[in-house]
Amino acid sequence: MEFSITHTRQPEDPKSGVAKIGWFFADETSSVVYFPPERLRTVDMNRTHAKSASRCPAVIGLESRYMMVRCPFEVHLEFIRDDKGKPALKNLMGSKSPVRSSKLNQLLSITSESEWRFADRPTVQLKLPYMFISDEPVYLSQVPPFFDYQDSEPFPGTLFGGRFPIDVWPRPLMWAFEWHNIKKPIRLKRGQPLFYCQFELDNPERQFQVFEAERTPELQEYCKMITGAVNYVNQTFSLFKRAAEVRPSQLLVQKEKR
Repeated sequence: MEFSITHTRQPEDPKSGVAKIGWFFADETSSVVYFPPERLRTVDMNRTHAKSASRCPAVIGLESRYMMVRCPFEVHLEFIRDDKGKPALKNLMGSKSPVRSSKLNQLLSITSESEWRFADRPTVQLKLPYMFISDEPVYLSQVPPFFDYQDSEPFPGTLFGGRFPIDVWPRPLMWAFEWHNIKKPIRLKRGQPLFYCQFELDNPERQFQVFEAERTPELQEYCKMITGAVNYVNQTFSLFKRAAEVRPSQLLVQKEKR
């Protein structure tokens, strides 16, 4: 489904220059566990031949548009139903799991059966702390890691994608998964690509720079106004205009290296 949103704020020169995009953690707790977002770069490929695909401008141009987010820990899940017949997740790693069960239950969840898109396909969500911000109109599209080959078992389902404007609607990303084959477990390994982030700018030829952003009081206060809105409004996209009206003109500040 496509959405057309008109922003009231416009950059000084929307057709030139490098667009600046910042990322930060919504919560710094245990943030060392999470990998920083990284540019998608294919390695160990043949770059010596002039006609190699790895030197093709179209291939390089496409890959340069994506950032990759890696899985922070190992997960091995089975779909079950509890004694009341409600959908549930079983940690197949048991006592060998690197993540404590209490913490895993806070991060992983299976949505209410009434909210599934299909009656036989459960939706699993992994909460993540990644957030992106920009001071000019930029859309983020969250897509599956289609450039990365899975050398173990293929996912028994598909990733939920999404698209939203990070300038007026910065929000924590999550790994949302639609479980097509519930007879097969979900296996995630620490370090494996979870998803890609693609950025859409006002001009498709513009380049962008991504860096870690400072969690300034202004940025945190603005994010508080947005967090949790989905619990009160069915169509949060209807709030974009209001969010743009109350948004400070500058929220993006590059974090200084220590």
